[in-house]
Amino acid sequence: MSDTLATGTARTDRERVLGRRRERVGPGGDPVAPAPTPPDPDAPDSPDGSGAQPERDGPPPGGGVVLDCGWGRLVFGQTFTEQAAVAAVLRSEAAGARDICIYLRDPHVLVSRLPDELFIDPSLTYRLRLPAAPAAADERDGLPGLRIRTLRDADDADAVNRIYARNGMVTAPVDVLVDNARTDRFLHLVAEDATGDVVGTITGVDHVAVFADPDNGASLWCLTVDFNTAPPGTGQALLTELAARLTARGRAFVDLSVLAENTGAIRLYERLGFYRTATLCVKRKNPINERLFLPAAPKGYDRLNPYAKIVADEAMRRGIRVEVTDPEWGELRLSNGGRTIVTRESLSELTSAVAMSRCDDKRVTRRILTEAGLSVPAGRTATGDDADVAFLAEVGRVVVKPARGEQGNGITVGVRTPEALTAAVALARSFCPDVLIEQMRDGEDLRVIVIDHEVVAAAVRRPAQVTGDGVHDVAELIERQSRRRAAATGGESRIPVDDMTREVVAEAGYELSDVLPEGTVLAVRRTANLHTGGTIHDVTGELHPAIAEACVAASRALDIPVTGLDLLVSAPDDPEHVFIEANERPGLANHEPQPTAERFVDLLFPGTRAPQRLWTPAGAASSQA
Repeated sequence: MSDTLATGTARTDRERVLGRRRERVGPGGDPVAPAPTPPDPDAPDSPDGSGAQPERDGPPPGGGVVLDCGWGRLVFGQTFTEQAAVAAVLRSEAAGARDICIYLRDPHVLVSRLPDELFIDPSLTYRLRLPAAPAAADERDGLPGLRIRTLRDADDADAVNRIYARNGMVTAPVDVLVDNARTDRFLHLVAEDATGDVVGTITGVDHVAVFADPDNGASLWCLTVDFNTAPPGTGQALLTELAARLTARGRAFVDLSVLAENTGAIRLYERLGFYRTATLCVKRKNPINERLFLPAAPKGYDRLNPYAKIVADEAMRRGIRVEVTDPEWGELRLSNGGRTIVTRESLSELTSAVAMSRCDDKRVTRRILTEAGLSVPAGRTATGDDADVAFLAEVGRVVVKPARGEQGNGITVGVRTPEALTAAVALARSFCPDVLIEQMRDGEDLRVIVIDHEVVAAAVRRPAQVTGDGVHDVAELIERQSRRRAAATGGESRIPVDDMTREVVAEAGYELSDVLPEGTVLAVRRTANLHTGGTIHDVTGELHPAIAEACVAASRALDIPVTGLDLLVSAPDDPEHVFIEANERPGLANHEPQPTAERFVDLLFPGTRAPQRLWTPAGAASSQA
């Protein structure tokens, strides 16, 4: 029986987050994915900037409580007797960290005394009053296919860092996250989906355990989700579980800090019963925080797509002047000292027109790589006669694609019959008059980013897929996943419901109206193109040396400084591979947390240096600066 029918009144959202039954449908439970405006590092939902850990040898001068969160320190201002002691702590912030002073009395006075060093964070503090007793576990009705649990080990911490990095947050040393999760001062929770992947995280800090807080309070930090894979409602589910656990400890309230511009998150919090308080946060003026205290971003910045924005962000972190010359085109003018370079996403003036043309025509790419002794599938240019059919009969299955084009337009995979070949060639010719027919090779779709002839990132790309929850039908799951992909990529990635999608679903034995069993993973597209809902999974640390060497050789053969090479491999850690194509303007944002933007700006401005990282993903290339 529904809540409304049982009581005569519908339960409020505040009651749901405090542990009662949560609505399964409606406006959703996650704040919107990072929008053009940069999210608050501390915003529990938005990309957050958790910082690093400075050394701490005993209590700070002048007393006071300082808590190392790994991404930075929480400085509890109410525990200090002198503002000078607070200033001394903030001045000792470690490189790459983000320290936050909260609950300081008269924070504006401290900032007025040190305006060149400190600033008032442009965030709002919200509070949720907790009930006297938690609801029973069975009343907290969980999200189908999602499990909320504590962070357990280094693998969990690594997964959390990857989510932080994807959402523009500051990462933390793995050992610090693991050690903190084992103490009663922290409630570090993760959300695990039906496949066992960590797709969301939240950190609660128990003020009573930290410093015997007379107000009996707590705070939450770093609430964020993987917008590519987390089911709708993951953020709310994490909030609900954290609130229940803090209530079980007898805490009276939980506070959070959210960027004032993050209206999506604020709407969620207010709907869940959070209300504004007058608490302000103080931070130190450092490179990580520049976006919070410097003048507004360059004109047109908010209209950039994620692939141009990641370059602009990295440049601004280094003090490089950024001018947005064409936001729709993703074009920037970057200046530092006497050097100026124009870029369009990852394409720059350093890539010659000749190198670009070698990647533009897939037939030319194949010829150059073959002459360099690299492996490509058997193929031919379509002629529309019996020779095409003979080639199909020889190899069995083919892929038909326009010789020039991008984003997967006009590609047909798995052609087996002459009739299907004719239709596929006609489709490809609607995008380009020249058509390439290639032998279809089995394997995983691998994208390798090579910058300055060095492998920087590698990722397996998988076709769009959905995971069943036992509640929604396939069509609804596709629509929900498409919304998530669009939100995560600034509208760049969506799953079309077309004939191909219907065919793939039908081949798996389902119809769009069927409810997919909980935990069942269903691929809904044939190709792994990111623009049609495909997802990307980092495998840089697993890449076989032979593949890495071949990719460097390919970049040199093409004579291109930045390229995304597409290969088919039996597995990333196996040497067997064939090259499919080369992209002169790969999307660097798709490969976070690998330092693709850092290495790109290293190439453009070798005299500058990226801000220090507190956590480095496996296989990451080191800076040459």
